[in-house]
Amino acid sequence: MTERQAPPAPGRGASPQRPARKDGLAAFAFLSPSIVTFVIFVLAPAAGVLYLSFYDWNLLSDGTFVGLANFERLFTDERLLRVYGSTVYMALAILAVNVVLGLLLAVLLETRMPRWLRGVFRLSFLFPFVISAAAVALIWRFLLNKDLGLVNYLLGTLGVDRIDWLGSSVWAPISIIIVNSWKTIGFSILVYIAGLQAIPHQLKEAAIVDGANAWTRFWRVTFPLLSPTIFFLVVINTINSFQIFAEPRVLTQGGPGDASRTIVEYLYDRAFGDFDLGYASAIGITFMLVLIVLTAIQFRFSRRWTFYE
Repeated sequence: MTERQAPPAPGRGASPQRPARKDGLAAFAFLSPSIVTFVIFVLAPAAGVLYLSFYDWNLLSDGTFVGLANFERLFTDERLLRVYGSTVYMALAILAVNVVLGLLLAVLLETRMPRWLRGVFRLSFLFPFVISAAAVALIWRFLLNKDLGLVNYLLGTLGVDRIDWLGSSVWAPISIIIVNSWKTIGFSILVYIAGLQAIPHQLKEAAIVDGANAWTRFWRVTFPLLSPTIFFLVVINTINSFQIFAEPRVLTQGGPGDASRTIVEYLYDRAFGDFDLGYASAIGITFMLVLIVLTAIQFRFSRRWTFYE
């Protein structure tokens, strides 16, 4: 009969910290490609933009150090304030459409409906998500043409006068909202469907047994369990909607005036239209800070309405 050997005491033989150290090295090895990518394509360009924001540089001559002069210009640029206003208007509208209408369409797709109708919905809202924003904008530029567009032709058959979708200061931002929402709502629908399918059916069946109607089941069961998904989409859609560029660039060139111009388009024009890279960098730095503050506020207030199992 052999005697059972006691495990090695701490400090003798194998160290109890060695497995943890090996796990840490393995985790770092797996994460290192993402870390290197983040440093090269995010952190280093951000540091370069911050460096340029302190210089007056036009790409052709040597830069001149101007300190905080580019940031001081931000407070006297009245056009920048108007562009921020149009950006906020369009971004909030796109956010509302993607979060609210996306949820309604996802719930509709999860209910029983004819198979052909389900296919029409999926093709209409999910297909635009996989094609480029510039291609979507070019298609809608033809559809929204005041004289030859299909949209005005269909409205004309209903007795509605032609609408100057791309040339009116009222309708141009609405056109951008419609086109961008149609392009991006497919992502929200996909995420909502995944969240709805993750909710246990037993909870809904228990609510039915207790006599809850459809609205009560949605408000008391579905919405709380779906709240982390809704919060994720609010954060992602906020960041994306504030950065729209292709649609206003192709459809309206930011016009008429600055009615449909976004802050990213204004930054692009200052950098590569006026070759004022220092001022454009200052706009980019402040815009990044605005997005960081918005995201921090969303995380701060999310604790009041999100529910985690």
